[in-house]
Amino acid sequence: MAGSITRRGPSSWRLKFEAGTRDPASGKRQTRYVTVRGTKRDAQRKLHALLTAVDNGTAVDPSRVTVAEHLRDWLSQASHLANKTRERYRGLIDQQIIPHLGRVAVQRLRPAHIADWHATLLRSGGKDGCPLSARTVGHAHRVLHTALARAVQLEIVARNVASMVHPPKVDVAEVVILTSSQIGNVLAKLADHRMLPIVAVAVGAGLRRGEICALRWGDVDLDTGLLRVECAMEQTGAGLQVKEPKTRHGRRRITLPGFVVDALKIHRREQLEQRLVLGLGRPGVADLVFTLPNGSPWGPDYLSRCWHRATSVLGLPQVGLHALRHSHASALIAAGIDPLTISRRLGHGSPAFTLTTYGHLFANTDAAAARAIDGAIGSKR
Repeated sequence: MAGSITRRGPSSWRLKFEAGTRDPASGKRQTRYVTVRGTKRDAQRKLHALLTAVDNGTAVDPSRVTVAEHLRDWLSQASHLANKTRERYRGLIDQQIIPHLGRVAVQRLRPAHIADWHATLLRSGGKDGCPLSARTVGHAHRVLHTALARAVQLEIVARNVASMVHPPKVDVAEVVILTSSQIGNVLAKLADHRMLPIVAVAVGAGLRRGEICALRWGDVDLDTGLLRVECAMEQTGAGLQVKEPKTRHGRRRITLPGFVVDALKIHRREQLEQRLVLGLGRPGVADLVFTLPNGSPWGPDYLSRCWHRATSVLGLPQVGLHALRHSHASALIAAGIDPLTISRRLGHGSPAFTLTTYGHLFANTDAAAARAIDGAIGSKR
């Protein structure tokens, strides 16, 4: 039984081979196509495996592959996904997609199936039959869309039906921020509290909680007031893991405000005293900046819980820890810093994302923009 290999791109190959069966209507031999990424040797090995499966009668007819089978196979091969992302995708697949679409053959999936699925999730897709939020439905839709894009690439289907039905619209809520006076009050009330240096970094450098938890002393230069973001801590079912930023923009260098440098200097001195008591010696460049009393790392979820507890005990504004990052961005916008600089400081993929997230805050600077134009043309108004 023969097959052929055709180059489709620098590292992409199309395999063509006979399926070993005949079309029941025409009686003609059925031909299958599979796309493989890698070297030509990889394509040859894949073709050999497919021909062997056909010869042994173990080959799977693509027309019978169900949505459930395809999703699980896709997820198992998506090696580029971070562990936390993989867990989240698996939850969406198992809870929101497979129960409703899992038995449908991928090749028989139609836009009407997608539309009905959206309606069902919005009506009763949550726990105990409660409505599911449009945001969660959108997340599930994007997972299905990505998996079906892989099916198109492998020529299992000719089109991605998830592209033909839009997910439900999500009302964009304005981000919650603290005012400058509130920030000052928060820092004052956290004096002598173990959360103070963490909050100072969050609001003064705009770091995400996972970035705070993974921050090492080698990433901080208190003499020059510079901080590098090189990695982040993620919390998975298997425990805490350090990962690299999702994009190159996440790896960045940040100039620290004076109050953050002061807070970190005090924190370093206190940490050194604690380590000497525990017999751990001076912290090295690979040691974490923020640890629990026993020297173990903070988990992002535990950090959020401790922040929530502190806000309740100390009478602080009832906002999430991420609001401190938003407050950092708000302060930069109010100071007239350009969107590109803000985007780079926050580790966003592009200024467009920054503008989308904080567009309502930029609108507050419109009057200042008008005054700037007046000044440029010498208007006395």
